[in-house]
Amino acid sequence: MNEIDPMNLSAGPGSSENRHNGSGNLDHQGRAVAVDDASPAAERKVRLRFLGSGDNFGSEGRFQACIHVDAGATRFLLDCGASSLIAMKRAGISTAAIDVILISHLHGDHFGGIPFFILDAQLISRREVPLVIAGPPGLTQRVREAMEVFYPGSSAVERKFRIDYVELAEGESATIGGLTVFPVRVVHGSGAPSYALRVECAGTIIAYSGDTEWTDALRKVADGADLFICESYFFEKRMKNHLNYRTLMAHRAELGCKRLIITHMGEDILDRLGEIELEVAHDGMEVIL
Repeated sequence: MNEIDPMNLSAGPGSSENRHNGSGNLDHQGRAVAVDDASPAAERKVRLRFLGSGDNFGSEGRFQACIHVDAGATRFLLDCGASSLIAMKRAGISTAAIDVILISHLHGDHFGGIPFFILDAQLISRREVPLVIAGPPGLTQRVREAMEVFYPGSSAVERKFRIDYVELAEGESATIGGLTVFPVRVVHGSGAPSYALRVECAGTIIAYSGDTEWTDALRKVADGADLFICESYFFEKRMKNHLNYRTLMAHRAELGCKRLIITHMGEDILDRLGEIELEVAHDGMEVIL
């Protein structure tokens, strides 16, 4: 069996990693166009696919949190859980075809796929264009630490593509390529701030709760959004740091979004899907906005 050792395959000179704190503007104009195995978004449409709609334990065989958005000029992931590379390959999406990865919080089922993404981009898809990874403060260190745990030495390997880390400041908009990202602090312990994200792209607003118990911040994130993607870990069981369906429904009228889809579901709620009155995500589900 042939083994690929990332420590022995330097991608050559010219690679680098940059770190940006807070809001910022990263302009990708003039770069080479990455090859995409999937069809582009329709003209003036945003195409969203749930690559992973499951919880941290992969209940009922679902992949962990990973949502692919093709906004035409910019293609990005909302979260990249540990199983995301498998989900991407199943969907025919190359790691060379993602411009930005947005991370809601630093738990493994939401950012743990990044080390595998980076190594695949280096060794398999042979990516050459810059990659932006944006998320809460502490993102840069946690990704590098994860890479060192899985593949010692891999965080320092030279690659043909640059990685720009953007650590988002709470309540401050950041312009990243063709995206405007607004992070809002939510209630979920992760060793760093946990965010809900509001993303404007191609004239469309996508709101994403990440993981959180109910907080009034969700009203701000969802207000006026074309789509609000919200976690619903349980049906009615209450647990710190997570939201259940009954609580979400009790606040539904307060959410000024045009459309609401629930995700990040555990066994408890998956066993009661027949009682759910909201749209429910599933792996492979596609939404055109």
